[in-house]
Amino acid sequence: MNNIMAELRKQQRMTQEELANRCKVTRQTIISLENGKYNPSIFLAHRIAREFELTIEQVFMFEEE
Repeated sequence: MNNIMAELRKQQRMTQEELANRCKVTRQTIISLENGKYNPSIFLAHRIAREFELTIEQVFMFEEE
C-alpha cells in the first residue's frame, strides 16, 4: 500500500514525532508507514487521514497484487 504521508507531513512542516504523538503511535510506526513497510489498521489510517483533513483514500493508495 502506497501513501503520501511524507509529502503531506512536509507540506505542513510537521515532524514524524509530531505526527506520531498526534496519532498516538511511535515515531518508528510513522517511519515504517512512510517507507511502505507497514500497513495501518483502519483505525490508524483514519486517525492519520483526519490529521491532514483528508479521507483515507486520499492518503493511502491500495494496490491489488
